[in-house]
Amino acid sequence: MGAYQLQVQIDADSGFCFGVVYAIDMAEEILEQDGYLYCLGDIVHNDEEVERLKAKGLRIIDHSQLAGLHNEKVLIRAHGEAPETYRMALENNIMLIDASCPVVLKLQNRIKTSHDDNEKIVIFGKHGHAEVIGLQGQTNGEALVFQDIAELDNVELPQKFTLYSQTTKSTDKFYGIKSELLNRGYEVKANDTICRQVSNRDKDLPEFAARFDKIVFVSGKKSSNGKVLFEVCRKHNPNTYFVSAVDELSPDMFAPGDKVGISGATSTPMWLMEQVKAELERY
Repeated sequence: MGAYQLQVQIDADSGFCFGVVYAIDMAEEILEQDGYLYCLGDIVHNDEEVERLKAKGLRIIDHSQLAGLHNEKVLIRAHGEAPETYRMALENNIMLIDASCPVVLKLQNRIKTSHDDNEKIVIFGKHGHAEVIGLQGQTNGEALVFQDIAELDNVELPQKFTLYSQTTKSTDKFYGIKSELLNRGYEVKANDTICRQVSNRDKDLPEFAARFDKIVFVSGKKSSNGKVLFEVCRKHNPNTYFVSAVDELSPDMFAPGDKVGISGATSTPMWLMEQVKAELERY
């Protein structure tokens, strides 16, 4: 124990969601067997975890590199992929190790069915996000994507459309958007496709955050889910710090005897939160 004697506790509900656990387990199994494995895009939005897996032989590639690859194994991460990726893999004799999250796959199927039924589709999601690109791919790129309701102010929307959401968005925001669009006179068929493992954290986190003097929120800067959950923490505990790695911590963030809670995104590995805890206990 350091001189500060901080009381530190990790949020038991934080850490990888099952989709990410599944993808990483799959990757590690093949890496052990083959010594290397290609992965399309970052396996998880956390640089520390990506580095750990790269050291074991994971090779991150993008779609243009996939086009030049033949007769190899390639992992599809939890975010899922557009139909185009599967077509390319067939042409290049690539064996796809599909670790798409089942929640994402179910959403892709629902969007594809909607599109096949000629429904106009609007998706609440982050522009350019891997999951969203996969979702838009189910509609031949015809779906309209927006990440903020203000984006729809100057857009001519069809009178009647079907609304979907990226799986990691906030449920409150989604329902707020739905009612705002109904108020504007549109006929909206809304499909709540938000992952409950993620959205339930929105509900449990406020209670966790309020129990401590300070919160250290551990997440990669690229994680959408991390940004959402960090804001939830900060709203219920203004003394919340966002850190991506142990070296971003310093003793002057804390006072002796502080009760400190550690939480993280669904893409934050538990080993990283354990490292943060060990560092804080040295203060």
